[in-house]
Amino acid sequence: MGKNDNLIEVKDLKKWFYPKQSFISKKRDPVRAVDKISFSLKKGDSVGIAGESGCGKSTTGRLLLNLLEPTSGSYTFNNIEMTEQLSKEDLAYFRRNVQLMFQNPFEAMNPRFTIFQSLEEPLIIHDIGTKEERRERVIEMLEKVNLSPVERYMYSYPHQLSGGQLQRAVLARALIIDPLFLVADEPVSMLDVSVRAGVLNLMDEIASSMNLTTVYISHDLSLIKYLCNQTMIMYLGAIMEKGPTEKILFEPKHPYTRVLIDAVPSTDPFEELKELNIKQGIGSAIQAKVGCKFKDRCPFATDKCLVVAPELQEVDEDHFVACHYANEI
Repeated sequence: MGKNDNLIEVKDLKKWFYPKQSFISKKRDPVRAVDKISFSLKKGDSVGIAGESGCGKSTTGRLLLNLLEPTSGSYTFNNIEMTEQLSKEDLAYFRRNVQLMFQNPFEAMNPRFTIFQSLEEPLIIHDIGTKEERRERVIEMLEKVNLSPVERYMYSYPHQLSGGQLQRAVLARALIIDPLFLVADEPVSMLDVSVRAGVLNLMDEIASSMNLTTVYISHDLSLIKYLCNQTMIMYLGAIMEKGPTEKILFEPKHPYTRVLIDAVPSTDPFEELKELNIKQGIGSAIQAKVGCKFKDRCPFATDKCLVVAPELQEVDEDHFVACHYANEI
């Protein structure tokens, strides 16, 4: 791995979107989608990013995939600084070793390609193997994602497969070139509940067998609990809490994390609904925030929270919280 054991290192990464101006519009504040986040991932880590819509988790995923140019900060992949101008060799290396699993399998595949053609295409692009070796690799991956008998699926078109079958094919295409890093953005949200468990089990088995570093972006804390050994909670572009998943979900320290956990529906029909300990309203990523980003909705906010932004502090081993009163509330 080179200099250290971290596959990914992110330091003070920002992505602000600046609205276009016209003759009649006034200058508007930027959307602070990702606002100075820092974290690192070791090879084989499985990390879940959770938070409300608009918290910045999908933008973070796009930054990790190099699909967006950051406003500032540093992002290093396997000792390659991604915020600098990349050589052709480094860019080719990155594209081969970083893959995306799309949220909607029905939009992820070319409808004019058979499943075989879609899976063979990455091998052709990266000049991997002979024609016969590529065919064998496609067969191997289809079997690995439990799409068998292979002959039934290889020459089918996407519209001929169910959602669960197609998402397995999407996973096979992402992994067919043996990447080091996979970003999965809401990977089962488009699937029926009855087939989600099968796809999640498959993803967990394959990630473990390949020692794959994975980032799962999801609203579903139960998915993160099942798949991820690390969890990051985001709010308005900032990391509120991060650490081992067991600690985040069973010993949460940040008021926002507690609200997200309390909001998860119970399977017990007789259990009373929990009252969410949060002030009404929706935060804005446009308005500049002085102090804590969560202060307007936090029931525990004090004068200090209004003017001083809390830094991520380690409250337990590898457990970090951005709250002035993490050990008091």
